[in-house]
Amino acid sequence: MAYRQTPAVEARLQDNRTRILQAARALVSEGGWQEAQIANVASTAGIATGTVYRYFPSKAELFAEVLSRVSQREVDVLNDIAQSDASAQERLHSMVTTFVRRAMRNARLAYALIAEPCEKAIDEERLKYRAAISEVVRAVIASGQQQRSMRSDVRADIAATVIVGGFMEGLIGPLSPLASSSTDSDEQRAEVAALADQIAALACASIRNAT
Repeated sequence: MAYRQTPAVEARLQDNRTRILQAARALVSEGGWQEAQIANVASTAGIATGTVYRYFPSKAELFAEVLSRVSQREVDVLNDIAQSDASAQERLHSMVTTFVRRAMRNARLAYALIAEPCEKAIDEERLKYRAAISEVVRAVIASGQQQRSMRSDVRADIAATVIVGGFMEGLIGPLSPLASSSTDSDEQRAEVAALADQIAALACASIRNAT
């Protein structure tokens, strides 16, 4: 007779997995991929190091899962904006400003998601993240082209790739661990708002139909 896990056992296993992922995310937010070691994850989660490996055979697999979960949330936020009733230009502007502001709220984590050197498995997940965001942007651009508010002399997918690459590149300096990333004061919040608006304005200008 095959062994069947009881509901209590299944709940405990799921709880352990959740605690591991939450601990790993917290450590990446504090020190990036390089500082988040399995032993630290286990300690933060309150479990044995060996238990972590039962769920994730390697550090790369664990942090690829962390990146996948965090990035999917960001894609979902942008997709909600993309589905709104605003014009294509307004949606694109809102998507970029929202992305920038959310990134600056947790700069260390965002830097890890966008630019920090990492293992191949994590980088492959990061490429999927970029591709998913580019697809959301592409759909908005295609909508704008149909409405003739966005230039039609460039392919929507190419424009989306350039725009996403541009606003992510524009964030590398501000997100860098060497930069001051606090957003606690009114002055710092105003600086983030200005940064977000300027990056979004450039993104929108690059695809706006001038005729």
